[in-house]
Amino acid sequence: MDHIRNFCIIAHIDHGKSTLADRLLESTNTISARDFQEQVLDNMDLERERGITIKSHAIQMEYQSGGKDYILNLIDTPGHVDFSYEVSRAIAACEGALLVIDATQGIQAQTISNLYMAIEHDLEIIPVLNKMDMPSAMPDEVKDQIVDLVGCDREEIIEASAKTGLGIDVILEAIINRIHPPKGDTSAPLQALIFDSVFNSFRGIVAYFRIFNGSISKGERVKFISTGMGYDADEIGVLKLKQVPRKHLSAGDVGYIISGIKESTEVKVGDTITSVSNPSNTGIEGFKDVKPMVFAGIYPVDADDYEDLRSSIEKLRLNDASLSFEPESSAALGFGFRCGFLGLLHMEIIQERLDREFDMDVITTVPNVSYKVVTNRGEITEVHNPSGLPPATNIDHIQEPYIIAQVITKSEYVGSIMNLCIDKRGVLKNQIYLTSDRVEISFEMPLAEIVFDFYDKLKSISRGYASFDYFYSDYKKADLVRLDILLNGEMVDALSTLIYRGNAYDFGRRMCTKLKELIPRQQFEIAIQAAIGAKIIARETVKAVRKDVTAKCYGGDITRKRKLLEKQKKGKKRMRQVGNVEVPQQAFLAVLKLD
Repeated sequence: MDHIRNFCIIAHIDHGKSTLADRLLESTNTISARDFQEQVLDNMDLERERGITIKSHAIQMEYQSGGKDYILNLIDTPGHVDFSYEVSRAIAACEGALLVIDATQGIQAQTISNLYMAIEHDLEIIPVLNKMDMPSAMPDEVKDQIVDLVGCDREEIIEASAKTGLGIDVILEAIINRIHPPKGDTSAPLQALIFDSVFNSFRGIVAYFRIFNGSISKGERVKFISTGMGYDADEIGVLKLKQVPRKHLSAGDVGYIISGIKESTEVKVGDTITSVSNPSNTGIEGFKDVKPMVFAGIYPVDADDYEDLRSSIEKLRLNDASLSFEPESSAALGFGFRCGFLGLLHMEIIQERLDREFDMDVITTVPNVSYKVVTNRGEITEVHNPSGLPPATNIDHIQEPYIIAQVITKSEYVGSIMNLCIDKRGVLKNQIYLTSDRVEISFEMPLAEIVFDFYDKLKSISRGYASFDYFYSDYKKADLVRLDILLNGEMVDALSTLIYRGNAYDFGRRMCTKLKELIPRQQFEIAIQAAIGAKIIARETVKAVRKDVTAKCYGGDITRKRKLLEKQKKGKKRMRQVGNVEVPQQAFLAVLKLD
């Protein structure tokens, strides 16, 4: 075990984690020149297209130092706030972390929140100053920030450039000298923490684990502590670029197990694997259950695909434990699922993955957060969906979730960022100058206000400099109303939203205007209305496609024309009563992009 080091790489978005991982793999000859490609660990097409890491990836490297052979287990993590749960899982399986900071940008919000997460787990932190080859690098300023934040000596900060390969050897030596080898007892009962899993259509579920105590051999009978189910370890091994089978793994190792499990509900991330012959009675304290922030309904376009959608979401959940879902039904869309996401980017990625990996066509409803409704009798119910709201006469008040938002920005953008936060019903809590031109601003604001476009607006106001992180604070009383959209007097429940009363009129009007553009014209007139309760607050009309029935009447008396027009009018009226209006998928998505 003295020759094993387990570490992860944590950083803010775009500070160069994946490129640094590429250089580490190259310099330890883990990957041949033929297999090499940029961002080699990002194996989803989606990650490559967007240039972001979505999943944390584990890989084993071999390295020689001082005449000894070492095994380094690296877990590369995402940097976006929506995937922070992936980071927490990677941290739970490691003893040390490389904290990568961009020398041109300095410390940003996600750097701080990931660092605190690592310190809570007692990880050894190695600060790495990346992008030193850039002309705009500010090494001295950023080093001062790191010393203030981490409390290390200036000499401990490693200067590197993942692009040119500068400082990579120093980083590898620091991993061996500074990070402790794993602690654990190889003779104790087996305890292995599952930190990830994937679905393989030929071999069933592949679970990735880190062994804390004991050892495991191929063919051994094992069981999962939380479900109590037993399995045979058909294949165990370590994770190089591909899976490499091994006969035996012991404490400190990171590897995978294939035991022919077909049911996705049987494998839970954070569960503990133990041996049947010499079982451990306690599981490893690994992760807290994740709290979804944003809820949206996902429905199949074709109602017959409901069961396929269920199995697709279950398989996706294996690979993304922060997704939660439960069945629900809607009058407009039929049967589907209410899914909980960590943010809007997470929701977008899940939708994209359902399409690419499982070929599922889905409709997503307007995302919203969960509210607590206090009734006149004092009962509290949690509502994830506006249609689940009790009648207005029974509601005493509604509470909505609040967050503490931390924004780190250059001082020149403070005024416009404050305006943005105050427009979003934020209350300024604190303002700290980290350096002469970098400020950390803390706001308390409703979660619902940041769900839609807050992050995009923040980036455009600050020209991409501001970084943003938030954590959950509490539920507070709020003046909210339910805004319904009616088409020809029929309510479309999938377009209902719970919204702050002050914004309801404006939002309702914009929604009607947008729907007027998107709903195709019919043979009859369509009235689009926004309503709060029984009160209509906005209306637009999609005019009917008219056929000129009087074209054949030339000359003659006006009464002939009028008779034909009256006949047409009756037909249109009857059509309007029986005709139903199809709402296109773009209409549900357009609500997200209302500005």
